[in-house]
Amino acid sequence: MNLHAVHAIYRFEMARTGRTIWQSIVSPVLSTSLYFVVFGAAIGTRITQIEGVSYGAFIVPGLIMLMLLTQSTMNASFGIYFPRFTGTIYEILSAPVSGFEIALGYVGAAATKSIILGLIILATSFLFVPLHIAHPFWMLAFLVLTAATFSLLGFIIGIWADNFEKLQIVPLLLITPLTFLGGTFYSTSVLPPVWQTVTLFNPVVYLISGFRWSFFEIADVSPGISVAMTFVFLGVCLATVWWIFKTGYRLKN
Repeated sequence: MNLHAVHAIYRFEMARTGRTIWQSIVSPVLSTSLYFVVFGAAIGTRITQIEGVSYGAFIVPGLIMLMLLTQSTMNASFGIYFPRFTGTIYEILSAPVSGFEIALGYVGAAATKSIILGLIILATSFLFVPLHIAHPFWMLAFLVLTAATFSLLGFIIGIWADNFEKLQIVPLLLITPLTFLGGTFYSTSVLPPVWQTVTLFNPVVYLISGFRWSFFEIADVSPGISVAMTFVFLGVCLATVWWIFKTGYRLKN
């Protein structure tokens, strides 16, 4: 493996974060903090607890996951789209670097940014609510796996998109609504039985449920199923990226 090339791509992408610190770090943290203030103050006074957990603490895993999914996807999609837009992607493709190494550099940088953001928001949440993490290892595992999976998804979107509008379609019109409907601010157990069944077709439910379980040991679906579904999403994204570089889809024409 050409680790020097992977490191060069990774370092370049991470340096871009430093140049756009307000957009990359500060803005997501502030927007998530507003969710704490608005939902914690407005709804938290009416819903004191959910399954024995204060409402303010209950929404913390959901808010972290909301930020993680959107930022992982957007960071990775913009990261690979700009080299395609400017034409510099052909310099990378002509270099002695494999598709796996290219993807590893871009996806690794996007996932790293999202994980850092997730940890910052987790630390910030302690300022708003008392929080206890029952399973720190599984919390970090879900954080890393989810960031890697949706960074791969963002990488795929960045190659598929042929304009800036398409870069926004999936994060804004698909991922964000699915996250809101996936139990970010509520437990799916409060829904009518029919809607509980329908909700199981939302893949984000499994991510939020598993991540919330690592905090409070409460979950809408089995933690084992959540882990399995996360690996299924990861496998699908890896297979898609492999196919893209094998066929040269939107890279060689």
